[in-house]
Amino acid sequence: MTGLAIIDVARDGIFVFLKIAGPLMLVSLAVGLAVSLVQALTQIQEQTLIYVPKVVAVFAALFLMLPFIGDAMAGYMTRIAARIAAGG
Repeated sequence: MTGLAIIDVARDGIFVFLKIAGPLMLVSLAVGLAVSLVQALTQIQEQTLIYVPKVVAVFAALFLMLPFIGDAMAGYMTRIAARIAAGG
């Protein structure tokens, strides 16, 4: 396997990772921002209040995005298996 092929596999892996993790991170960011805004407006400064809505929102987003995540990972594995079968 040449250096360019290794870089291509790594780049493809990073792109798949960003496709999978990016939307979940955006959901977490949006929920965290909303909860922080509510905390600032109501002057409730409970530090543990932010975790429950964020965890619930991320699990809900994960549940809704599971088919997309599975398809992205299966496609990546198919491309890797095709490279292995081709000999590099």
